[in-house]
Amino acid sequence: MGIESYVVVHNIAKRHNVGTLARSATAFGVSELIIVGRRDFNAFGSHGSTSHLAFRHFHSLLEARSFLKEKDCDICGVEITDDAVAVNQHPFNRSTAFLVGNEGMGLSAKECEICDFFVYIPQYGSGTASLNVTVAASIVLHHFGVWAGFSERIRNGNKFVVAEKPAKQVKRNFCAETVDAIIEERKSRKQNASEFFDGDGNAQSMSNLLEGLFSDDQ
Repeated sequence: MGIESYVVVHNIAKRHNVGTLARSATAFGVSELIIVGRRDFNAFGSHGSTSHLAFRHFHSLLEARSFLKEKDCDICGVEITDDAVAVNQHPFNRSTAFLVGNEGMGLSAKECEICDFFVYIPQYGSGTASLNVTVAASIVLHHFGVWAGFSERIRNGNKFVVAEKPAKQVKRNFCAETVDAIIEERKSRKQNASEFFDGDGNAQSMSNLLEGLFSDDQ
């Protein structure tokens, strides 16, 4: 397997930014867009690019980190920190997942904890403190593609050639779950609810109620 790149989306305030992120991700050769937390997103701004991109969902940052480490990926936070390296220095070593922060607050402490290193984008003007999350991600992904030696897409006239869409099309505004992930989520919800209501003297009837509410065949 060659060098790959991933984008990790968590706690983005403006859901439509996922659509524009998807467009940039397809342009710069991203293998998967990983959504953590809520599965739904607004595909506005993607211009159909979500049909050409693989999506994956995780409930927590730690789950996402485990998956990426199994892929032998570094996790790079796009954030101005004391130890961040300018992205034009290309401080990359292997396949890398880029974690982009909230538009207003940037990366949280929990998000920073799962990162192996950080990059920032040097600015040369004095009119803004930071870039839009999609603009920042686009710049970083382009630099990574240059470092990784990704092949440039063929052009036709003044546009790049777009691959044909998959034959089976679905409306893409949410990140689908696998069957196993859905079952595990329901088991966790049943266990948490059982622990919450335990000790009221109605444990058996409450258990039956929970079983009906969270039955895997619903």
